[in-house]
Amino acid sequence: MATIKTLQELADFVGGVCQGPPDLLIKGLAAIEEAGPEDITFVAWPQFAKFIESSRAGAFIVSPDLKDTPRPLIITPNPYLAYARIAGLFAPPLPRWPGISNQAVIGQQCSLGAEVSIAPGVVLGDRVRLGERVTLMPGVVVGHGTSIGADTVLHANVTVYHDCVIGERVIIHSGTVIGADGFGFAPDGAKFIKIPQLGTVVIEDDVEIGANCTIDRGALGETRIKQGVKIDNLVMIAHNVIVGEDSVIVAQVGISGSTRLGRNVMLGGQVGIVGHVEIGDGVRIGAQSGVPHSVPAGLTVTGSPAMPHKDFLRLQAVKKRLPDLYERLKALEKQVAALQAAVDKETPG
Repeated sequence: MATIKTLQELADFVGGVCQGPPDLLIKGLAAIEEAGPEDITFVAWPQFAKFIESSRAGAFIVSPDLKDTPRPLIITPNPYLAYARIAGLFAPPLPRWPGISNQAVIGQQCSLGAEVSIAPGVVLGDRVRLGERVTLMPGVVVGHGTSIGADTVLHANVTVYHDCVIGERVIIHSGTVIGADGFGFAPDGAKFIKIPQLGTVVIEDDVEIGANCTIDRGALGETRIKQGVKIDNLVMIAHNVIVGEDSVIVAQVGISGSTRLGRNVMLGGQVGIVGHVEIGDGVRIGAQSGVPHSVPAGLTVTGSPAMPHKDFLRLQAVKKRLPDLYERLKALEKQVAALQAAVDKETPG
């Protein structure tokens, strides 16, 4: 059944101020250029305010500096956050396979909670434990002894190896692999000997992991992704890494083994971090940065090797001038050489 809300109901839902007809019916949410009279849209950044006049949207989520806009409004200090919450109201429910497909393979001594959804092609090993309302999409494989908490969703073709722990309300997108062996090999002088990876992976509650990520099991002990972490697509997390609560990791990041990330860390796209370092609480690391050392809490670093962001900006400003400085240096060297030649000529032998 389609969701229909009044403008006042939506304002109350996000803690905003309704400015316009409180009984205006809203049936959907759309981009500002595509929205129709029954849609609500949002303006989170000033450069999009110019589209309000031409938009056909029935109502707008805006910040207080746009409160004089002559259109139906929800006014809130954080329009983007309000948009995210309202989008959840209008998002269609996830389609779930009704019950347990007879084309799934269920191992021995498994514990399946109420209202689980297990689609065709799912394979569960022995002693797997699923909480209530767990959803496993087609092609999911869960290894022996793994437990998955209530309301967690594993999208198509996710693989979770043996003896891993996944918490409640976790979302894991297609193609991701949890609990594969960490990259551990010991040289004997002629070849490399595999080090058995005897640990596990623990993913705490309310984590979301994008598509085609890899999170390796600990060599000994655990790799742990703590509560509320959000991970983009194509991220690689090595053995025994700890990612702190509510951290955000953008696409194509690589984190080497035994690194520890604090709370609320943000890693931009393609960041690379060496092993056995600590990234403090609240650290921000800019895209494509290479991090060869620990970073204290609260710093913003950028570049390769990573440095404080202000230093990086100064370096970039200087780099733009390097060709000119190089030519000036060559000219000065010629002048110095000419002066030295003149001095040598006039100096008696």
